[in-house]
Amino acid sequence: MNAVQIRSAERALSVGTWLIVGGAMLFSILTVTPLMERHSPKGWEWTAPILPLVVDAAVVIVVRLDSVLAALGGHGGRWPIALRWMTGAMTLALNVADSALKKDLVGAAVHAVAPLLLIVTAETGLAYRRAITAAQSVREAQLKAERAERERAAAERREAQERRQREEREHAAQLAREQREHEALIAREQTAREDAARREERERNEARERAEREAREHREQMREQQQAERERLEREAAQRRERDRLEREQEARRQQQERAEREARERAALLAAGPVNEKLPEDKARLVVHASFGEGLPVRAAAELCGWSTGWVSARYQEHRDGTGLVLEGASS
Repeated sequence: MNAVQIRSAERALSVGTWLIVGGAMLFSILTVTPLMERHSPKGWEWTAPILPLVVDAAVVIVVRLDSVLAALGGHGGRWPIALRWMTGAMTLALNVADSALKKDLVGAAVHAVAPLLLIVTAETGLAYRRAITAAQSVREAQLKAERAERERAAAERREAQERRQREEREHAAQLAREQREHEALIAREQTAREDAARREERERNEARERAEREAREHREQMREQQQAERERLEREAAQRRERDRLEREQEARRQQQERAEREARERAALLAAGPVNEKLPEDKARLVVHASFGEGLPVRAAAELCGWSTGWVSARYQEHRDGTGLVLEGASS
C-alpha cells in the first residue's frame, strides 16, 4: 500500500470509531439517565445526566489518547489499560443495571450491545492503529534502506566518473605537452622564414595604409559635400513646412471666423422671430435658449421667445453656464 491508501484506511478507522463512540455515548446517556433519576435524592433529579456524561468523557479521553499514542508508536503503560477497561465495565454495568434489577434478561442483553461494541471497538482500533504504525515503520525502514542503496550506487557512479575524468585530464595534459614541444620545434624552424615574411608584410601594410588614408580623405570630402547638401535640403523642407503651417493656421482662422459669423446669423434668425404665443417644440426651444444665452438676453426675454416657462429657461441657462448645455445642443442638432 502507498501512503495515500494508508491515510485513507486510518481516516476510515477514525471515522468509524468516533461514530461508534458517539452512538454508544448517546445510547448510554438515554439509558442511564432514567435510572439515575430514580436513584437520586429528591430534588436532585436534575443531576442524573452527570454520571453518564463523566463516564463517556473518560471513554472519549481513552479513545483519543490511545489513537495518538498508537500513531506515535508509544505505549502509555498499565494505567491507560486500567482506565479503558474500567470505563468499559462502568458503561456496561450502568447500561444493563436497570434491566438486571428488573430481571429482564432480554433487556439486559439488548442494552449490553452498545457498551460491548464500544469496548471491542476501542481495543480493536488500538490494535489496528498499532499494526498500521508498525507497518509504516517497516515501510519507512525499507524506503530508507532503498534510498541509502541508491545513494551508495550514485556515489560509486560519481567516483567512477571522477576517476575517468581524472584519467582523461591526465591523458589530455600529456597530449598537450607533446603538442607544445612539437609546436616549439616547428616555431624554431620557421623563425627565419617568418622574419622575411614580416618584413614583406610590413611593406604591404604601409602601402595599404597609404591607400586607405587617401581613400579616407576622399570619403571625408564626399561626406562633407553630402552633409552640406543635406543641410540645404533640410532648410528648404523646414521653410516649406513653415509655409504650410502658416497656410493651415490662416485657413483654420478663416473657417473659425466663418463658423462664428454663421452661428451669429443663425442666432439672429432665431431671435428675429420675436415673442411667441405658444410653446415651441423642445428641440427648437433649446436652440432659441442657446441663441438667447449667447446674445446675453435675460431669462424672461428668452422665455417669451420660446414660449416655455422662466424656470425651464433658467435651468437651460444654468446648463450652459455649467458647460452641459453645449453637449445637449450638439446632441439635439
